[in-house]
Amino acid sequence: MLDLMRPQILFPLFAPIASLKGVGPKIAPLVEKAAGPLVRDLIFTLPQAVIRRPWAKAVSAIEGQTQTLAVRIESHQPPPRAGLPYRIRAFDDTGFVSLVFFKGAGPHLLRQHPPGSDRVVSGKVERFGVETQLVHPDYILPVDRAEEIPQIEPVYPTTAGLSSRTLRKLVLEALERAPDPPEWQDAAWLAREGFVSWRQALERVHHPTSEADVLPEAPARRRLAYDELFAHQLAMAERKADRRRLAATVIPQSLAAQALQDALPFALTGAQARTLAEIRGDLASGERMSRLLQGDVGAGKTVVAMLAMADAAAAGLQSALMAPTEILARQHYETLSGPLAAQGVSALLLTGRDKGAARAQKLHALASGAATVAVGTHALFQDDVVYRKLGLTVIDEQHRFGVNDRRRLSDKAAAAHLLAMSATPIPRTLELTLYGDLDVSRLDEKPAGRKPVATRAVPMARLPEIVERLRGAISSGAQAFWICPLVAESEDSDLAAAEARAAALAQALGPDKVGLIHGRLPSAAKDDVMAAFVEGRLAVLAATTVVEVGVNAPNATIMVIEQAERFGLAQLHQLRGRVGRGERESACVLLYDAPLGKIAQARIDVLRRTDDGFLIAERDLELRGGGDPLGLRQSGFPAYRLADPAADRDMIAVAADDARLVLIRDPGLESPRGQAVLILKALFDWKPQTADLG
Repeated sequence: MLDLMRPQILFPLFAPIASLKGVGPKIAPLVEKAAGPLVRDLIFTLPQAVIRRPWAKAVSAIEGQTQTLAVRIESHQPPPRAGLPYRIRAFDDTGFVSLVFFKGAGPHLLRQHPPGSDRVVSGKVERFGVETQLVHPDYILPVDRAEEIPQIEPVYPTTAGLSSRTLRKLVLEALERAPDPPEWQDAAWLAREGFVSWRQALERVHHPTSEADVLPEAPARRRLAYDELFAHQLAMAERKADRRRLAATVIPQSLAAQALQDALPFALTGAQARTLAEIRGDLASGERMSRLLQGDVGAGKTVVAMLAMADAAAAGLQSALMAPTEILARQHYETLSGPLAAQGVSALLLTGRDKGAARAQKLHALASGAATVAVGTHALFQDDVVYRKLGLTVIDEQHRFGVNDRRRLSDKAAAAHLLAMSATPIPRTLELTLYGDLDVSRLDEKPAGRKPVATRAVPMARLPEIVERLRGAISSGAQAFWICPLVAESEDSDLAAAEARAAALAQALGPDKVGLIHGRLPSAAKDDVMAAFVEGRLAVLAATTVVEVGVNAPNATIMVIEQAERFGLAQLHQLRGRVGRGERESACVLLYDAPLGKIAQARIDVLRRTDDGFLIAERDLELRGGGDPLGLRQSGFPAYRLADPAADRDMIAVAADDARLVLIRDPGLESPRGQAVLILKALFDWKPQTADLG
């Protein structure tokens, strides 16, 4: 059934791949795996490389290169016994060449290529002794079909059972269905960039004439990448515009929040004051706030959120703060509940641990409005949780929640304001990629008096020395985190590594001085271990990366990260942020297995030079390249087909500006260019929920 939301000109591209000639029930799943389910997906599956097939002679063929030869078949040599290859012996006027087959050989080869016949062969040249040979040639054709062998052949991504050549045939058939739509880009801009039309760009990327044509910086590829970025940014801009049109309760700045701020034992940083003003501007606008608050480790995001919740409470509205782990939720509650209570704002903690009568009592407090602020985990959006008048939702470490989780919390109120928080600094270009539909605030200052953490890199061979130094430090009252290596993408493997290190440290330092925490521990056991560490009853906490965010132990001054080369730069920065939270000097030791690779060395060098999370994020993006820029695999992460958020960073901001201009200049998209833009959006089929936060 045709989708009437798409312009008719695109109908042929949104047909299923089974509509292409030769795509039956066996090959269709393979094509779908390699490209996608629609004809459109095939034209957006671009070549990854090219193979040159220059002509050569038998005597001068170059070993290791792919070349094309004109030969005459002399004889067939079936294998004398199993395990040996089938050979076709051929020659030209300079010497002999063998065509070798280890599988797929048989009488059909003799019928197709009898002795005395002239053939054109192409494949990778190898040497067997002094003789030239081609093992499983790519092409063996009669001379009159030589033009079927491309001198430059594009190579497409393949999957088991589907060759690059088969996929290319389907791509070219799909390309025949591609229309030449009206231009959606500005003519002057196209001329300045040297870009051809969309249809011409498609032709060029699928008919490369050199290796340069398949590189990301090739003009035709850049044109298509920009179109994809523009389509995405337009969808994001429309979503932001829709949110701004959604009415929400006005929340003015309150005297209660000012009193709470005045009672704080510290003054807000300039960044906190600026960010709070941005949030208050949204809350007082009468339109629904959708804002992302980015702040580096220790920048003071929770205080800003608390003041916004105090404003909401003064307006007679409830707030909900959701955190991804119970440890983090409990720490937020301990931070917020006292100051809020001093201003007459009651808060409660709701987690999966609450059962029976205790849970029922808390649910009644939320439903009746007796509790003004709810802090918790996924428990906050369960079906039986009802809020009397929810006006503000705050989602901490929002990238750790799925799209549906975030939406379920937002659905608890008709138009609650949304404040998403992240302690993972994001480069500005990726803000537009991931959160272009949100307004973004940055806490780019740290509170006064926060001391930098001295960071050293030490090879694992010196581990006994580090343990001895740790023994001396804890005898003087110091406390330390010891983060165990990321052994594999397996919680079992990481847990085993943590248990082994904890046992070794307990043997070296004393069993009563070392605790262990990991994701598999029951909640109550985690709380007990953390409480023992925070209260100083444990000197060393061995852990997996479960302590990466939210763990607050102000007395801890030492962070040891074992096999640091296995961690990403952003993760190392987050882990280091667990120390240096008090007044004492702190240190981070990065233990690594020598020798370090180039990228691992670069990560460690960056970490040693700076503690600026935003600078680290930019450098992390450069080191990681494209693919998975933030190390996040969550529902809703943009899956670009043609663009690379790392390589095309310069175009993302341009695309975002263009998208905003289109909406401002012609909100109805009724102009000729507007109609072309609708075709562009439908072509890439970007959904508004790309970075949905509610």
